[in-house]
Amino acid sequence: MNKPLKLIKIGNSTGIILPKDVLARMNVGQGDEIYLSESADGRISLDRYDAEFASQMELAEQIMREDRDILRVLAK
Repeated sequence: MNKPLKLIKIGNSTGIILPKDVLARMNVGQGDEIYLSESADGRISLDRYDAEFASQMELAEQIMREDRDILRVLAK
């Protein structure tokens, strides 16, 4: 897909307007958060979720499963 997007002034910032079909494909709407990321080759992408945060949460859940008993004692 290659669609031109217009940059507009929003207060002291600059924004873009995403077409309805793009929002529908991303399954997002007004008020939702999307994440901007840059790949190693310099490409910019917008995603519904933060991949870095998701991997950190997976690691945290793994640690909590492994150390469940210790965490219960510490929670008292």
